[in-house]
Amino acid sequence: MITAAQLRAARALLGLDQRALAALSGLSLPTIQRMEASDGVIRGNVDSLMKLVGGLEASGIELIAEGAVSEAGGRGVRLRAPTPAPLAARPPAGED
Repeated sequence: MITAAQLRAARALLGLDQRALAALSGLSLPTIQRMEASDGVIRGNVDSLMKLVGGLEASGIELIAEGAVSEAGGRGVRLRAPTPAPLAARPPAGED
């Protein structure tokens, strides 16, 4: 489950406008607008919600559920730290 507030926060963390989020998640702009205008938990068809959450997670967003371990509780979002590139993918020292 994702709330409208989490969606807006996730989009802000990624620096995306609604149109870019629609493209990222494979949804239409009006669908994103409707989701963000919702009260509380976003309701929609399961396929659309899966596309939205999948696109956010692929971009580094971690959704924090109600009651998950955190200092104050409640829902939220977090931008995951980028994972370092494998050693084989890194250029040799001095060859940037």
